[in-house]
Amino acid sequence: MSDASTAADLLCADWRSATFVGRIATPEGPSPILIRDGMVYDVAATAPTVSALLAMDDPTAAAGECLGALDGLLSDLPLLSPVDLQCVKAAGVTFAVSAVERVIEERARGDANAAASVRAKLEDRIGGSIRSVVPGTAEAATLKAALADEGLWSQYLEVAIGPDAEIFTKAPVLSTVGWGAEIGVRSDSSWNNPEPEIVLVVDPRGRIMGATLGNDVNLRDFEGRSALLLGKAKDNNASCALGPFIRLFDQGFAMDDVREAVVELTIAGGDGYHLAGLSSMREISRDPEELVRQALSEHQYPDGFALMLGTLFAPTQDRDAPGRGFTHKAGDVVRISSRRLGTLVNRVTTSKAAPPWTEGITALMANLAGRGLLQPQTVREYN
Repeated sequence: MSDASTAADLLCADWRSATFVGRIATPEGPSPILIRDGMVYDVAATAPTVSALLAMDDPTAAAGECLGALDGLLSDLPLLSPVDLQCVKAAGVTFAVSAVERVIEERARGDANAAASVRAKLEDRIGGSIRSVVPGTAEAATLKAALADEGLWSQYLEVAIGPDAEIFTKAPVLSTVGWGAEIGVRSDSSWNNPEPEIVLVVDPRGRIMGATLGNDVNLRDFEGRSALLLGKAKDNNASCALGPFIRLFDQGFAMDDVREAVVELTIAGGDGYHLAGLSSMREISRDPEELVRQALSEHQYPDGFALMLGTLFAPTQDRDAPGRGFTHKAGDVVRISSRRLGTLVNRVTTSKAAPPWTEGITALMANLAGRGLLQPQTVREYN
């Protein structure tokens, strides 16, 4: 894609002082890169995977071959998703608006035509109060009881304001796509939308190392018919985009910057359609560190994991017929931006039409072994 190919379009304003981690496709195979002081280093010889790089005590000190200045390389860098062996997890229904929209999907049984009347009734009752409720508190339990008495309680509201967050596996290892790649929705979905999110990247020891941008595509018709279709709605070929890079936490970028972030989204359709929206992390119902804690509470991730934090964005603007709301069309260009993280750009297609995912863990290990990059010191144990 050529929708964003310069430093000004792709990167955050302070990119020269930031430290990034990413992946590129080289003639020999995929390589992790470290971007430090505006220079790009191929660090595959030190850390053959991003997972191994982030597991180092100090990833910013990794040695590598200097490829040149980032702003001079961007148009030629074949960017891949910035994660590799990490499990890709997602937190759902973490914003009040997304909770309301999930209840609408459920009550309308995935039918966009029926959504408007359900939305009006539900927002009239809980639209304001749910925004101020802290999940898991006595106040949340009182609201739950009131909604149950009116027949408005839902499993989605349970994870929105109850004690337990919704944490699910979004995509298999190595299946995510990066900046410039096509992103896929199921060809048999008629009501779907992007989900622009901030994504935290966690190392094997549970350290939150940094953040990137993500698109957790959602099929509203599938999940609305039944929550048990979540896997089919969420995990499809090319249905998860991450990038452009992971920005590492340092003195200039920290968790509080994530908490204060605004994620902007624009959709430009080949039919002339244009949509814009934003998601403010100030409105998230659960703190990002709490979501990471819940993801780690009963599970280990020896290669680390990426955690999508959820979105406030739930488009209701009509695209075609009145009352039908928004849904993607093939060719839509989706741009997700945040001031400290840059811009992620992808073009929409169907999961069937997107390039098939053909190289998994076995192929990656064979490639790294063939390049002589799998050394004993890259295999570590973490206590």
